[in-house]
This record gives sequence, C-alpha cells and structure tokens, in this order.
Amino acid sequence: MEFQKTVLKRRMVRHFAKDTVPDRVVNRILELAQHYPSAGFSQGVAYVVVKDPEVRKKIGHVQEEEGYVSMGFHPFISEAPVVIVVTVSEQHYHRRYQESDKLQQGGTEIPWPTPYWFFDAGAASMIILLAAVDMGYAAGFAGVSNIQGMRDLLGIPAEFHPVGTISIGKPLPDKKSGSLKRGRRSQREVVHTEHW
Repeated sequence: MEFQKTVLKRRMVRHFAKDTVPDRVVNRILELAQHYPSAGFSQGVAYVVVKDPEVRKKIGHVQEEEGYVSMGFHPFISEAPVVIVVTVSEQHYHRRYQESDKLQQGGTEIPWPTPYWFFDAGAASMIILLAAVDMGYAAGFAGVSNIQGMRDLLGIPAEFHPVGTISIGKPLPDKKSGSLKRGRRSQREVVHTEHW
C-alpha cells in the first residue's frame, strides 16, 4: 500500500474479529518496528507479544478494560488476537550516553530536558500501527497506567517501562470515540511558517 494511503487509512480500532494473525505477519511488523528512530542509536525499546487468550484477558484487567466496556465500548484489548506491549528502558539511554563518543566535554552525560526514550517508544508504536494497516490489519493503542501491574503480569524486568499496548487484528465495526466530535484541526492551524 502507498504510504499516504496507509496513513490516511490508519485509525484506532477498538473491535476485532477472532481471526488469528499469522506469526509471519507479527514478525514482519516487529522487524519494521525495529527501524524506529533511536537517540544515539540506544535501541532501548523492547516488545512483549501476547497471543494467549487468558493472558490477554489479564492484560485487559490490568488496563481496566472493564470500565471502558461499561461505557458501551468493545473489549478491544482482551478480544484482539494479538497484543503487543511496548516497553522502553531509560537506562539503555543513560548507558549509551555515558560511552566515550557521547560524553560532553568534562566527561559528563548530556542533560535530558526531554526524556527521548519515550519519544522513541512512541515512534516505534506508530510504525507498528502503520505496519498493521499496511499488511491488511487494524490496530488500537492504549497507554499503560498500571506500570507495576503490567510488569508483574508479564515478567517485564524492572528496567523496562511498559508504555502501551497495541491490539492487532481484523477490524469489526466499533463504537467511535466521543473525542472524534472535536474534528480534525485544519492544516492551516497545524502548519505554521511564522513564529508562535
């Protein structure tokens, strides 16, 4: 699929068919995700792929999916045939920026006014979302708020911060988010050539 068509087709899907997603598709999505931009090529993003229905239900519980369903939405985390948990290690970035080619004059690590490890995890997540669409599937992202609960459930090492879950599968009609009523900002509002 052409890139522009993929971008325009992508949306957060919150209802999936039970059809399985072949391993070759999941593997290809993850191969593409490894091409995310990475500060200093620190490569601190890692993924947990969950296909087991019981574990997906537990992820849904950690993500408080029940509250979402009580508002009339589908259980899009637990029902999706594949859930990818995106994680990132801040320590990977500190270790990388303490290497000789990254140290500042005086031998100190750079300051981090922006935690770029989260930017990298977001960029990797967007590649996953787009790759799923490009391969004929759909996906939906949900941020992780219960960090320790997700670590405990999946055995994620303490060094890794679970950022979000990405549900992947064949899309079914779903209830649209109320946020869509806001409408999309016009290009004129988004793109500025003058100073703010």
